[in-house]
Amino acid sequence: MSISARSIASFADFRPLRLLRWALVAAALAAMAAPPAADAARPGAYDGTWNVTFTPQAGNCHASNTVPFMVSGTRVASAGGGKVTGGVGPGGNVSVTISVGASKANGSGRLAGNSGAGRWSGIITGDRCSGVWQAIRS
Repeated sequence: MSISARSIASFADFRPLRLLRWALVAAALAAMAAPPAADAARPGAYDGTWNVTFTPQAGNCHASNTVPFMVSGTRVASAGGGKVTGGVGPGGNVSVTISVGASKANGSGRLAGNSGAGRWSGIITGDRCSGVWQAIRS
């Protein structure tokens, strides 16, 4: 049995593939061994009262407003006036609908630790408006 130069060249072509395969296996094992984010792993990680400030950026809405929201488990509700419905996912992604009288807005964003931020849009006292929101857990 003899080994030709062509056989050795073919074998050499597989070395990078082998290294790549081991690198992918090592990355997958590291990802499985890494602990999950503390907020995502703990049920009720976002529970409490959140003071949310809505700041308009477009439309005929001029004033910022701060309103309290209550988070319990995966549910978001009003902790003050108006009707708030929505939810929080395990990674902190939040989506809500807010209505006060004829005004209605939808918002989405993310909570992390004791703060959060996102965007909102809706019709406020007859005007289409949109902007950003920031939240702080009290």
